Amino acid sequence: MKKRYFFTLFLTLTSFINGFAQDQILYKKIDTTQLYLTVYPSVIKESTKKSPAIVFFFGGGWNNGTVKQFEQQALYFSQRGMVCVLVDYRVREKQKTTPFESLKDAKSAIRYIREHANELGIDPSKIVAAGGSAGGHLAAATAIINDYNESTDNTAISCVPDALVLFNPVFDNGPGGYGYERIGEAYKNFSPLHNIKSGAPPTIVFLGDKDHLIPAETAKYYKQVMEKVKSRCDLFIYEGQGHGFFNYKNLEYYKKTVSETDTFLQSIGFLNKDPFVEIK
Repeated sequence: MKKRYFFTLFLTLTSFINGFAQDQILYKKIDTTQLYLTVYPSVIKESTKKSPAIVFFFGGGWNNGTVKQFEQQALYFSQRGMVCVLVDYRVREKQKTTPFESLKDAKSAIRYIREHANELGIDPSKIVAAGGSAGGHLAAATAIINDYNESTDNTAISCVPDALVLFNPVFDNGPGGYGYERIGEAYKNFSPLHNIKSGAPPTIVFLGDKDHLIPAETAKYYKQVMEKVKSRCDLFIYEGQGHGFFNYKNLEYYKKTVSETDTFLQSIGFLNKDPFVEIK
């Protein structure tokens, strides 16, 4: 019988930081602004094989937020054999920027990770972009939106991830959608919902049916359009849940969404069933 390894995520964040090395990597410098990636290496080391990666973009309306939002998800998936990356990007409250700069940074981050995949121990063909709310927009937009590339980026390196994990994403930025008052008519080449195309990466979406920012009908329509262009889009809508329901403080739904993400990543060949990791 194949041996199964059981990891109990009973560790505190502090013990994880002390027990498993994290790297802070400068991926971009704009004037005096320095932007960093927080990298959690895969706990599973195989000398002949590179690991898949999952890249998290925090939420906060492109206004604020912290990379700490997805620390617990990074802890779990690093135990499962993925390199996990938390991305800092420019937001209005810190850098006085617009959503367009946030997207430029998200694309720069994916390009940096792919360009440095070898030294990070990452398989460049298995990069997952994930995010919540505005971070979900950024993850989806790196895959779908052609515009908003930093002039200093090497655009010969693709910023398109190989799969998407979207937690209540604001992927409709058109009239009546989220952020239109800031984005205006630029939504036509900024809003993922309005730019879905053939070849979009396989996607999983999580949403609560009481979300005050993203109607369930919007997510259903996104799935419909994705499937029309023959791209996979799994959709989970949770009864009675509002915006941000997936965060760690809401442990029940944190566990549900992590479990479904794991199953999705197995189904596309990015994870194996083993080692089993208890979601704590």
